Amino acid sequence: MPWFIPKRVSYPLSDEQVKGMLMRYDKNRDGKLSKQELRLAFKEMGLYFCRWKAGKAIRFADKNGDGYINEDEMSDLVQYCSRWGIRIS
Repeated sequence: MPWFIPKRVSYPLSDEQVKGMLMRYDKNRDGKLSKQELRLAFKEMGLYFCRWKAGKAIRFADKNGDGYINEDEMSDLVQYCSRWGIRIS
């Protein structure tokens, strides 16, 4: 049995890091995130209830009502995601 067992440490992400992580899932490179792209991003981040959270995120951050999160609305999406405490571990 090892005498040293490292503890798991997690660090909060900055807003720019969260934004960069989310924009990697813009699969069609149109500069906007759809609900499906958000759902995939949340799933790969290890969040539960991804479909529900993606819908809530779209309703929260989509100010112009087009069903997508564009560059202008990204700060609202990052703020919403920060409530969940997305962290690097």
